[in-house]
Amino acid sequence: MTDTPQAPQKASFVRSMKLVAWSMLGIRSRKGYQDDLARVNPLHVVLVGLVSVLLLVLSLIALVHWVVAK
Repeated sequence: MTDTPQAPQKASFVRSMKLVAWSMLGIRSRKGYQDDLARVNPLHVVLVGLVSVLLLVLSLIALVHWVVAK
């Protein structure tokens, strides 16, 4: 068998979502993190990060309102 170099994978929005989710949890291996960074679009990461933080804040506000209302 011959070693053929594989074409670099296209940056995808789903990969960016996974990268941000792992980063928010803080349990990503260095190799996996570096592999993902080489394959994602920085704009996607920023957009997914902002939306994720917004959803987190809104869900925490909703949880507080629900707990206080009881």
